[in-house]
Amino acid sequence: MPGKQKQNYSVKVVDLFCGIGGLTHGFIKESLDVVAGYDIDTDCKYAYEANNKTSEGKVSEFIDKSITKVTGEEISAKLEGADIKILIGCAPCQPFSTYSYKNQDQKKINLLLEFARLIKEVIPDIVSMENVPRLEVSGDSVFGEFLRILKANGYEVSYKIVYCPEYGIPQHRKRLVLLASKLGKIELIPETHNRENFVTVKDAIGKMEKLKSGETSPTDSLHRATKLSPLNIKRIKQSKPGGTWKDWDEDLILECHKKSSGKTYVSVYGRMEWDKPAPTMTTHCMGIGNGRFGHPEQDRAISLREAALIQTFPKGYKLIKKGKPFKVKKISTQIGNAVPVKLGQVIAKSIRRHLADIFNEND
Repeated sequence: MPGKQKQNYSVKVVDLFCGIGGLTHGFIKESLDVVAGYDIDTDCKYAYEANNKTSEGKVSEFIDKSITKVTGEEISAKLEGADIKILIGCAPCQPFSTYSYKNQDQKKINLLLEFARLIKEVIPDIVSMENVPRLEVSGDSVFGEFLRILKANGYEVSYKIVYCPEYGIPQHRKRLVLLASKLGKIELIPETHNRENFVTVKDAIGKMEKLKSGETSPTDSLHRATKLSPLNIKRIKQSKPGGTWKDWDEDLILECHKKSSGKTYVSVYGRMEWDKPAPTMTTHCMGIGNGRFGHPEQDRAISLREAALIQTFPKGYKLIKKGKPFKVKKISTQIGNAVPVKLGQVIAKSIRRHLADIFNEND
């Protein structure tokens, strides 16, 4: 694997649907310069620009613009001057999730085809696309069309379903990762972890300051736990790590869970386990009623900072400008929507290996 030695070619990257910069940050940590990120959520601008800079010290520019209004000419201008031009992104994945697959939002589905449109207009050297595994089963529709466009424009394409713990990411997240190159065959690097050495919840958040329900750390405003109702305090006190609401006293069980339709939702109100990866972080990861987001020991849900750490953001990653209003729900959504930074690094390492092979660099 190539290290961070000086290379004899220049690289520029543009990140579509960049959010708060999980994918961008992974690339920057691997010395691939992301010069700009596009996203329609203006609230992501501060986090994106405050944490991401190119190797020359320039801020990675956040551009508040819908991809439907972005032109290939505009992207090409951002990539101008580079020997290797890379276009990456994760189109909003909710339309392809298992939960919403039957009620798809056609406008959001079309965003993936807008990504394909920009590829055709820019013809970057390398493309990477990350999304939910369910996208693959769209077959002859969106994903199939995306593949056809890449191949018709001369790209070598590979993709696989990534199980994140196998790449050192402490959550049971699965993602579809696609790589495409005009330069030759390109593939994701081999898995780096197995069940013997998965990164665990304890590895990720075990040293965090203790909090009670509703408390905020005096030294980190993101390390705050939502306040639980007295009834939910009773519930989480009876919750065992890795257990279910079936561990509770009968009077604490919700009526909806007593019905046959609710008996399968065993993870809600659950606690994580110290010695295993966490569940997939979602946009509602601060609420114990939305999944197994209870702290393994403390009687509370995980904090925003803990969710970000499980998403492999560095502990010092800034998400809100000092003095600005704190929108817990908004930040939770941004964290849940983000590409884990380490997954971004895996993709970037794969591209670096590909370029090293093309340019005959020494490992």
